[in-house]
Amino acid sequence: MVGTMFSKRLAMTGLLATACLTGRADDWPQWLGPQRDGVWRETDIVPQLPEGGLTARWRTPVGGGYAGPAVAGGRVYLLDRRLAPGASNPSDPFQRFSIPGSERVLCLEESTGRVLWVHEYKCGYTMSYPAGPRTTPLVADGRVYTLGAEGNLLCLEASDGRVVWSHDFGKDDGLKTPMWGYAGHPLLDGDRLICLAGGEGKVAVAFDRNSGKVLWRALPAGDPGYSPPTMIELGGRRQCVIWHSESVNGLDPATGQVLWTFPWEINHGLSVATPRLDGSRLFLTAFYDGPLMLELPSGPGGEPKAIWRARKRSEKDTTGIHSIIPTPFLVDGHIYGVCSYGQLRCLRADTGERLWETFAATTGKAVRWANAFLIRHEDRFFLFNELGDLILARLSPAGYEELGRAHLIEPTGTAAGRNVVWSHPAFANRHIFVRNDKEIACFSLAASH
Repeated sequence: MVGTMFSKRLAMTGLLATACLTGRADDWPQWLGPQRDGVWRETDIVPQLPEGGLTARWRTPVGGGYAGPAVAGGRVYLLDRRLAPGASNPSDPFQRFSIPGSERVLCLEESTGRVLWVHEYKCGYTMSYPAGPRTTPLVADGRVYTLGAEGNLLCLEASDGRVVWSHDFGKDDGLKTPMWGYAGHPLLDGDRLICLAGGEGKVAVAFDRNSGKVLWRALPAGDPGYSPPTMIELGGRRQCVIWHSESVNGLDPATGQVLWTFPWEINHGLSVATPRLDGSRLFLTAFYDGPLMLELPSGPGGEPKAIWRARKRSEKDTTGIHSIIPTPFLVDGHIYGVCSYGQLRCLRADTGERLWETFAATTGKAVRWANAFLIRHEDRFFLFNELGDLILARLSPAGYEELGRAHLIEPTGTAAGRNVVWSHPAFANRHIFVRNDKEIACFSLAASH
């Protein structure tokens, strides 16, 4: 699996002092962590959050963005946006017009938050919700790969930010920026960097990670969607799952050959959450269209089949999980995830039956698009919600058991008339790294110091 390759190849030098404690310590070099699955495998982590809250190890000013940080080799990497002088974002975030400004790749010292280098490039924004970039940087073998909201793909030297190669989906491929920008976190598979792009026959594109040369293009769709390329292994064969606005697909990662397709027209192209594999079953969830559980083919020539799916295409009348942003979890035959109005829910994986729900982990009440990101650690979960709160809880078929919470950062973004923070945190070297539109902050979660 690509996650195992990452674990072996990532540099582990220059870690925080706490990483020297007895036990396991890891970087967080890409979307959803070392194995791209949202599981935090470090040991010697706090058994509960202190009643007095957590004290920031450091805070560093940054610009706007939804992109979460990556942590690798003693450094923190982040994408943000700076508006041009005199420019401003629209009061209605759904409005689309050209907004001058620039995107930046920031490199910070992990132990202090000190900015080590910045790579900045002009980038006018045309998408809806133009706060900033969406994707988490990907760090491997001394290189950092970033994808901006307007389709600027970069390979930089991790040491100093020097550009190794670049590709512009707009200028180089003539692609129009999706309504909510480019949001599919790039996937590294060996020497292939697989990205969600768009256009006829090139929704998925694989680049040579060293040169930027295009290796293959695959799949047509009117809208590429926003779900990241996801690697799975099924029947001894590795496959890259591409879920776009019109279908779910399995590709041969070496060639881009389509192995199987399941047609699924997604309302407004909102394929966002990362697909989850459970044995031979693949779980997906969309805001309007709801959940879908597929049985994938075990061999060549087979076709996927729907085991169960949402009762209605509605974000209001829901029984399952209609996720807008966060990725759900499948654990011991059950699914845990956040629905369209902030309901943290538990479903039976075999039938989709809902067992319980609570608003306690998000906003405390029904609010459209209310959000919390789930990270599993041993037998419990860390949840980081849109209010800037970190929650430690146990999730089981019996219900939601909160073990504590701490407020880490202010919600500075805007959505549906409220302030939110919609960026996924990083958990690395017994610390959590969180950002909003004004700062990035680091907090220790080590059980001992």
